[in-house]
Amino acid sequence: MFTVSDFRDLVHLLDEHPDWREELRRLVLTDEVLSLPKTMHELAEAQCRTEVRMDQLAERMDQLTARMDQLAERMDQLTARMDQLAERMDQLAERMDQLAARMDQLAEALTKVTNDVDWLKGDQLERRYRERGPAYFAPLIRHAHVLSSDEWVALVEGALDQRQISEQEADSLLQTDAVVRGRRREDGEEVYLVVEVSWGVGISDVQRASERAATLGRIGKTTLPVVAGSWVTPDAQEPAHAMGVWQVANGRVTAPEAA
Repeated sequence: MFTVSDFRDLVHLLDEHPDWREELRRLVLTDEVLSLPKTMHELAEAQCRTEVRMDQLAERMDQLTARMDQLAERMDQLTARMDQLAERMDQLAERMDQLAARMDQLAEALTKVTNDVDWLKGDQLERRYRERGPAYFAPLIRHAHVLSSDEWVALVEGALDQRQISEQEADSLLQTDAVVRGRRREDGEEVYLVVEVSWGVGISDVQRASERAATLGRIGKTTLPVVAGSWVTPDAQEPAHAMGVWQVANGRVTAPEAA
C-alpha cells in the first residue's frame, strides 16, 4: 500500500532526479493531456492569425465603407447634375415652344406679306394690261379698245335686264379683270376679249376666262377667252389648249392650238 511516507520519498527522489519527472509524467498522464500545451499553443497561434485576419477584414471593411461613401457622394453629385440638366432641358423646351410660336407668327406674317405683294403685283399688272391693251392684244385684234368700268357695267346690266344671264353670272362677269373690244384680224368681225390677268397664270385663271367668255357669248357677242400675266404655269398650258384659251405672257401671244 502506497503511504504518505512513500509519496514523500517519491517527491524527494524526483527533486534529486529531475529527469525522472518527465518519465513519470509520461507514465501518469494520457497522450491527450501531454499534448494539451501544444494544442493550446496552436490555438493561441490560430487566435492570433484570426485576429490578424479580423483586423485585415476590418481594414477592408473600412476601405469599402470609404469607397461607398465616395460613391454615394458621387451619386449625389450626379443626381444634382441630372437635376440641373433636367431644369435646363425644361428651359430649352420652353424656349423652343416660344421659338415655334414666333416662327408661326413669322410664317403667318410672311404669308400675309406674300399675299399682299401678289395682290399688288397682280393689281399693277392688271392696270398695265388695261392701259396698254391695244399694244398687248394687237396680234389678236385691230382697233383694240379696253372697255371702261362704266361701259362694261352697262353691257352686263343690259344683258341682266333682258334676262339673258342670271344674277350669279352677272356678278361673275363684273369681276372680269379686263374686256377688250376690237376687230378680228382674219375677217374683221367684232370680237370681245375676256381677259383674266394674274402674275402667274394658273388653271383657275384659265377656267374663269373660258367660263366668262362663254357667258358673254350667250348674249350675242363673239368672244375670245384670254389669260395674261408674267408667266403661265406648266400645269395651266394644257387646259388652256383644251379650252381654247389664248395666252399672253410678257407680251408674247400664244394661240390655243399652239399651246
